[in-house]
Amino acid sequence: MGRILVTGASGNVGKYVAEYVLKNEQQVTVAGVHTKVLQDMFGEDPNARIVHFDFTDSKTYAEALQDVETVFIMRPPHLGNPADLYPFIDALKDSGHIKLVSFLSLIGIEHNPVPPHYKIEKYIEKSNVPYCHIRPSFFMQNISGVHAFEIKHFNNIVVPVKKALTSFIDAEDIGEITAKVLCEPEKHQNNAYSITGGQAIDYYEVAMILSEILGRKIQYSNPSPRLAKEYWLTIRGLDKEYATVMEMLYMMTRLGTAKKVTTTFHDVMGKNPRTFKEFAHKNIKAWE
Repeated sequence: MGRILVTGASGNVGKYVAEYVLKNEQQVTVAGVHTKVLQDMFGEDPNARIVHFDFTDSKTYAEALQDVETVFIMRPPHLGNPADLYPFIDALKDSGHIKLVSFLSLIGIEHNPVPPHYKIEKYIEKSNVPYCHIRPSFFMQNISGVHAFEIKHFNNIVVPVKKALTSFIDAEDIGEITAKVLCEPEKHQNNAYSITGGQAIDYYEVAMILSEILGRKIQYSNPSPRLAKEYWLTIRGLDKEYATVMEMLYMMTRLGTAKKVTTTFHDVMGKNPRTFKEFAHKNIKAWE
């Protein structure tokens, strides 16, 4: 088969998509704006081609799509306008030889038109390019990434969802299943896969697991949405658009949209996804 294009290949999910595509002995084009980082990550693999790519610069499309038959789309967090991705989707349609495009979306997005992922999914479907949307639940990496600061320095989790349940999934599991989809495009065309961990837990249990593994008391502060956003903006200094998207996603969680547990990962991969406890043991340095 032709090459597999992975956009956002230095990110949480994209790097695992590319790694597992290479483990499947397929040729991959790893694309992004930080080509030096990509060179450090994939430069030694003869099956990896590294290209500069920017969704907002159509001049970067041709090189990225050279010899490509399947595509992984990761929306950069700073591109909050769905239309920023439309020209690239149009280019996929115009190429005439794309067997599958797999867009990293959100679980439950089919019922929520507010986040940009909804309109991007619909635009892909209308393009008539074969697709397989990847709709994961919340990444475990959110706890070791954007929320690690409070855990590490204040032994606190600042997430405004009360006792709502979340079926956390490891980004590595998302990358592995996405790579399999991209390597077997005919088997997965015109589907949408909701991918979760094997159980749904609340943030009080997250705090309990972290307390056990770290050997110190971690608390879940359960702030109001208003206070959480104010903290993200004024104390953490997070980008306003990023904080607004995060606010919307956690509002969805409060409404119960993140508690769904699916068997999709096991159905496709033939094994169980990682548990949060397994993830925490593996990533303990993020909070020490």
